[in-house]
Amino acid sequence: MAPFTKPEAALKQAEGLVSVGQAHAALQSLTEMFSSKKFRSAPLAVLEPILLRFIELCVDLRKGRTAKEGLMQYKNIAQNSNVGSIEVVIQKFLQLADAKVQEAQEKADKAVAVDVDDLEASETPESILLGAVSGDQSKDRTDRALVTPWLKFLWESYRTSLETLKNNARLEAIYQQVAQQAFRFCLKYQRKVEFRRLCETLRLHLANLNTSVELELWQEAFRSVEDIHNLLTMAKKPPRPAMMANYYQHLTKIFLMSGNSLYHAAAWGRYYAIVTSIGGKSNEEMSRLAGQVLVSALAVPVGQQSEGEGKGKTARLAALLGLTKAPTRAGLLKDALSRDVLRLSPEPIKILYNLLEVSFDPLTLCASTAPMLATLCASDTPYTGYRPLLTRALLSRLLAQLSQIYSTLTLSALVDLVKPLDGFGAEQIEAYLMGCARRGELRVRVDHASGTISFADEAFTHVDDSSPVLTSAQEAAVQPSASDVVRSRLSTLAYALHDALRNAKFGELRHALALRRAIVARRRELLSELSVRKEKEEAGRRAEMSRVKKEMDERKEKEEARKRELERARKEIETIRTEETKKLAQDLIKRYKDRLMRLQVEQIEKEKRDMNERLRVVAKRVDHIERAYRKEERPLLAQDYAEQQAVDLATFEALQKARIENSLVAHTEALVAKKRLSRMLSDFSSYKSTIMAARQEQYQKKLAAAQAKIQEEKEKRISALMAEREAERRAREEEEAAARAAEEERQRQEAELRAKEEAEAAKKREEEERLAAARRERELERQAALEEAKRKAQREQEAEERRAQPAPSNPPIPSRTTPPRAESPAPGAVAATPQKYRPGIAPTKLRPGETGGAPGGWRQREMERAALGSSRQTASPAANSAPLPGPKDEDGFEPVTKVWRSRRLQGQT
Repeated sequence: MAPFTKPEAALKQAEGLVSVGQAHAALQSLTEMFSSKKFRSAPLAVLEPILLRFIELCVDLRKGRTAKEGLMQYKNIAQNSNVGSIEVVIQKFLQLADAKVQEAQEKADKAVAVDVDDLEASETPESILLGAVSGDQSKDRTDRALVTPWLKFLWESYRTSLETLKNNARLEAIYQQVAQQAFRFCLKYQRKVEFRRLCETLRLHLANLNTSVELELWQEAFRSVEDIHNLLTMAKKPPRPAMMANYYQHLTKIFLMSGNSLYHAAAWGRYYAIVTSIGGKSNEEMSRLAGQVLVSALAVPVGQQSEGEGKGKTARLAALLGLTKAPTRAGLLKDALSRDVLRLSPEPIKILYNLLEVSFDPLTLCASTAPMLATLCASDTPYTGYRPLLTRALLSRLLAQLSQIYSTLTLSALVDLVKPLDGFGAEQIEAYLMGCARRGELRVRVDHASGTISFADEAFTHVDDSSPVLTSAQEAAVQPSASDVVRSRLSTLAYALHDALRNAKFGELRHALALRRAIVARRRELLSELSVRKEKEEAGRRAEMSRVKKEMDERKEKEEARKRELERARKEIETIRTEETKKLAQDLIKRYKDRLMRLQVEQIEKEKRDMNERLRVVAKRVDHIERAYRKEERPLLAQDYAEQQAVDLATFEALQKARIENSLVAHTEALVAKKRLSRMLSDFSSYKSTIMAARQEQYQKKLAAAQAKIQEEKEKRISALMAEREAERRAREEEEAAARAAEEERQRQEAELRAKEEAEAAKKREEEERLAAARRERELERQAALEEAKRKAQREQEAEERRAQPAPSNPPIPSRTTPPRAESPAPGAVAATPQKYRPGIAPTKLRPGETGGAPGGWRQREMERAALGSSRQTASPAANSAPLPGPKDEDGFEPVTKVWRSRRLQGQT
């Protein structure tokens, strides 16, 4: 074994080995460290990270047994000091194993999901050929190769954890957590075999029952119920109501699957009682639960006794439900009605109850109940599983009512009455009657010769009074039977005879009765005296005990008070002493600080020298001891080597001899076998050739079929590809044609739009030209009017000037001249250039004489100014404001050619 190293060094060594890819060596080094005795003395804070790394290596290398050994070692070390560390290690172990399973599943899914070039091609020739020679699917093969080994390891991890944590009260909580995780593992992966093994280990869990019911393992569920019942009987504290409700709810499912309708109804009754005591349910939930209870009770056949062979099994089933005796149908119905179940139940269930329990009409019972059963037990209702049970209960109720009315009934009439119930023919009814007669539920005989059924009603037939058959028959009896009449008459006769005998012996018995009364009275007196005496003695004893106890309590209180006082005084003394010591030490430090430091340094140096000396002596002693060992060992090594050589030689020779002998024996046997088998060599060869020929023929057929199928698939793929390409070409041509049509339509619309825009632009230009022509015409008219006004003003001015000039002595005779027309201005007169109106620009002012006329001197100018002033005085605004005829503009207004102006403006113009 390797020498023990420190845990930290072992962890570093393992990390180094893992980093260079030697995980097995790292795991081996940590395992060797766990097997060392000094490993147990190491602190847990150092061991926990080492064990976590050890668990990681075990999971990576799938070493379950090694991990179990390490966990056991760590549990023995940490179970008394730190339980939480064990929980951390166990949870880490399970998490790593679960993570490996998830990783394997992801790899399997990726391996199955292979990329396919053509998504429309369902199979390839390679996959067809592989499927012909292999029957397994690819996913199954992948799961077996990748997922199954890690599933096995995860299951072993759960078992290892449970084995590690069992039989320890401190680890009970962790044990329960791991058990719950194991149950979830079985549920998630549907591991029924592993669940059975787990149930053998965990028999004391209520979750065992829940998982059994969910997995529909009813035998395991019933065993779990028995285990839970044993725990409940041994428990000192009563269980919680919620847990008991869960227990009874699972019992209902177990009894329903076993076909035991009586105990199924009893379990529903117990569950309803606990739920009503807990409360917290809505009205709808309570109505549904009440309907379930009533339907389960009605599904019990009339007169059915508790099932089970013998009283032992009946008592055992009743004990599972917490009952002292076996339940009955009448008792279950009475208990349900006492809890107000009928009022809370849905309306269809109330109608069914009235038909089965209240009304008495056997001739129409099945016809009126069959539609109700079909509606109530539909596939989408919670009462689907009660259809066969309710049908049998209805048949039992029908037979009970018929036995009250008829003594003989034909089998065909009974079949007609039962015809509305599906699944009941003559054979089924006869089998049911025989079963009822065998169990004692009905006294009936079937006569096949006459085809009749006879209900026996014998007067002296013995009937058990405690039988549920008699109880239900008495409750639903229309008239008493012959046996009831005989029994009632005999009971009346017995009571009369008893009264007569009592009256005859009354005198003899009176004295004995008085004596007995006296003895009883004396005994009562003695008992009362004895009880009074015992009470007095008990009271005295209690008073003495209370006095002694009070004295002991007083002494104890005094002793405790004295101890408290002594402790207080001791603490005060220690406090004072400590304070004084501190003060003294501070004073000494203040006075002799340097000296004390020097003494401390000297003491440290002395201790160091002593330690070095002791180490030197120890090293020398160890050296001498080792030399002595070597000296004594040297002569023995050669002797040991010689002995080892001799032993090895003997062992080799023995092995060689045994090998030769075995080879000779095997050779002899092989020769015998060869001689024996050589006789059938020809038969073997012929049979082999026949088999090989047949298999070669089968292979050729399969190969030809596979080749044909491959060729067919190739042709299919080629035709599909050609069809796809043809479809693509047609689609592309259609798209191009549609694109060309769209482009032509777009160009046509653009041309129409362009033509429309050009027409509108031409129309707009024509309108603008028309308006411009109109404006030019108005402008010319305005200019002509202005020129006319100017000429008229000029003529008036000339007239004024002539009038203003003095008459000459010999005035010349003026020649009569015709004034020029407006169209042809007078020569010498320069027409003013018309100015267009521009917004924001004032018109140009003209001085007198700029418009034309002969040049003259200052006298001429003075004359013109005087003439102009006289013309201003004689001018009339009315004459100037006269409207000028002219065409109207585009707005409907008449343009003014002669405008009135003020004097200032007239002078400017």
